Amino acid sequence: MEAEQRFLASDVQIVVIDARRSTSPELLVEPFAGAVEATGGALIALVGEGAESAVPQIMAAGATHYLAAPFGLDAFAATLSSAQRLVERLGGDVKRAGDSRAIRRSDALRWRFDRETGEVELSEALAAEIAGHCAPTPRSLLKSLSRSDRVAAIAAIRMVAYSGGTAAFAHDMAEDGRKRVAHHLHADKDSIVGEVELLPGATIWRKRGQRDYLTGLSNRAEALSWLDEALMEAKTPPIILLLSVSQLDRVNTAYGQMAGDALLGRLARRMERLVDELVGTGALLARITGTEFLIGLSGEVGSEAGMERAKFLARRLVATISQPFNAGDHLIRLTGRCGIAGARKGDDAVRLLRHAAMALADARQSDGEGIRIFTRQRHSREVDPDRLEADLRLALDRGEIDIVFQPQYATGNDELLGVEALARWTHPEHGALGAGVLFATAERSDFLLPLSAHIHAESLRLAAAWPSGLNALRLSINVTAADISQPDFLENFLILVDRSGFPRGRLTVEITESGLVDDIDAVAVLLNQMRAEGLRVAIDDFGTGYSSLAYLKALPLDYLKIDSGLAQDIAGSARDRIIVRGVIQMARSLGLTVIAEGVETEQQLSLLAREGCEIYQGFLRSPAISSDQLAQLV
Repeated sequence: MEAEQRFLASDVQIVVIDARRSTSPELLVEPFAGAVEATGGALIALVGEGAESAVPQIMAAGATHYLAAPFGLDAFAATLSSAQRLVERLGGDVKRAGDSRAIRRSDALRWRFDRETGEVELSEALAAEIAGHCAPTPRSLLKSLSRSDRVAAIAAIRMVAYSGGTAAFAHDMAEDGRKRVAHHLHADKDSIVGEVELLPGATIWRKRGQRDYLTGLSNRAEALSWLDEALMEAKTPPIILLLSVSQLDRVNTAYGQMAGDALLGRLARRMERLVDELVGTGALLARITGTEFLIGLSGEVGSEAGMERAKFLARRLVATISQPFNAGDHLIRLTGRCGIAGARKGDDAVRLLRHAAMALADARQSDGEGIRIFTRQRHSREVDPDRLEADLRLALDRGEIDIVFQPQYATGNDELLGVEALARWTHPEHGALGAGVLFATAERSDFLLPLSAHIHAESLRLAAAWPSGLNALRLSINVTAADISQPDFLENFLILVDRSGFPRGRLTVEITESGLVDDIDAVAVLLNQMRAEGLRVAIDDFGTGYSSLAYLKALPLDYLKIDSGLAQDIAGSARDRIIVRGVIQMARSLGLTVIAEGVETEQQLSLLAREGCEIYQGFLRSPAISSDQLAQLV
């Protein structure tokens, strides 16, 4: 990411990536693709001998040229020269005075791009159309487009430049945010000529001054404008997808704000490409908060078919988000959850957004694919976050916070080995609220430490009362980053354990990755103290974001818990299996016991066991159950 930032901050226009020793050269290309596209530059990928089969993936990832080993200086110089010519063709100055009467005809929206000189000629009508909105240079014209439109424009220009045939692309006109135009390109000797056509009836939703500055996507104000107009004008009600991305905060903590911003831009480009591919013109893609994106579907979308289309898009978006980003020695893995809501008669933009947010809250609590659809039956009582914060402070006294236990089994023989204590909130008005809502509400209301202390005490009390048949069972308790940041946490926690009567030797403390990022050295000291006091230590949700392999060697650990998303990848592509296999083998080489979360199918279990995972939990064997139900398993 730092290299990408240096490229953007420099005057360099050509990137050369040496991928000759890489088994996945496209992963080295992809981080630079957006920056190269945005500046009209060129990207040369050097690939190993016999790696020509990877060229389609490399070009799709954003390379403009490639060179396969073995090659000499002459071949490299020729490729570099070709890349330089491409940059010059896309970045030349405008020559307003031209000899072509056809181009200068005042009633035609036309332009001519001279590939040899890099100069552009505009017709008087086109020059008047863009006057005041961007400098009349190829680079400025390209930069005035949105990222997705810019990618399409550059691709079309390159196609005509290389093939001599025809191509077309479309984009929004910037002057009022209400026009969309198409450029029909054809080759004319050493030039490319563009005929500009105003698309009839095209309505686009990107207005000047309403872009998110980090991603180039629409912002919240523009999203609300899109919703208002879609609700008024569309023949069929719009459907919206509210997408939440997790783990971005860890990137900011681990690598710095600039790296986090760059990752956000790369994520936005992934999403743009997917939405363009599956939906095309007319959809909205906006960043409405720091980690939330809104996708709006209108036009031909409607009723059951429209909702199925929205669900398909949501699945693809969540899958796209979960594909790891390469950052030097680390793989950064984000996760996504999505709430979907369709408009009904009488809905306004704010209500529709609220419905999508309610569905998203359900998705955050759910296991599995993490996608939920708003239904009036399920969400008949809307949840007010402010009211929840007030209710939570009474929930402990009312006995509304329940402890359930997620069984953990041996992969080899399904022997019950332990349980993980989890919290659920049974709200008197809203019913069962999962851990996601519970802890988010506690964090907003500055109630996290009292809630955590209650959960620890109640979990230990219940476990200490288990029947003798469960005397060998291990108990895992989660502690938060807020917990371990307290200087007297361990002392108070051990007092709580000893008072409960539950033996220290059967207790595992689970710490999420987010609790490790801030101060690794301080955490290492704390974990050593825990183990010295007879506790065991696990890293929870490994694979959800920061996922540095380096800190595992530095920390005194007993267990590594693989996040459900990573565990489920074992049944995915060959590359996914390689990643999961590598994590398991690395953990075992460090003497750690591997626990897989969220196992849902026999195939996942079989593959995980084959790779060396020893313990699993998930719906395949059992959901989380009460202490009484657990006792009945004996």
